[in-house]
Amino acid sequence: MTAEALVVVDVQNDFCEGGSLAVAGGSDVAAAIADLMRSGGYRHVVATQDWHVDPGEHFSDQPDFVDTWPRHCTADTHGADLHAAVPHELLDAVFRKGAHAAAYSGFEGTTVQTTADEPDGRRTGLAEWLRERGIESVDVVGIATDHCVRATALDAVTAGFTTRVLLDRTAGVAEQTTGRALDELRAAGVLLEGEPVVRT
Repeated sequence: MTAEALVVVDVQNDFCEGGSLAVAGGSDVAAAIADLMRSGGYRHVVATQDWHVDPGEHFSDQPDFVDTWPRHCTADTHGADLHAAVPHELLDAVFRKGAHAAAYSGFEGTTVQTTADEPDGRRTGLAEWLRERGIESVDVVGIATDHCVRATALDAVTAGFTTRVLLDRTAGVAEQTTGRALDELRAAGVLLEGEPVVRT
């Protein structure tokens, strides 16, 4: 199977080594995704981006690492920027999510599109953006396998897209939660290829 679009999930500085919520292996995954993007095998490549303005209880000084997390990906900060390895010029759109509430799936994010009729732009969700371009199948990569990659892939298949996760271009937070996520993805009909990076 060759997917028509690549969805790069949250490959941001705060989720890679040195960031406030770093996932081990994140920088290596960023480099591997960059190689995939440069291969030119997709009609479209998009990225998702955690972009927190005031997400309320999503941030906590004493996180439980399920529903609350240390402060991360605050809007307009270096931590929220896409990792430098990601070739920004090859991205067709970036979908930002989580401004005022927790958001794990890229399908919760929006991008701004400008047209002759709407020069100031209109906000478009990921599913709508893909459908407007006739996309029926997606590959999902990024960080973290057991959280935002999982949620994005589940929403993709629910939205009717043939969905595959390229696991060797994902990084998981923990072995146990990654294993549960993979079981859930398989049960939902998501295709899985390779093995995720999980360093404990």
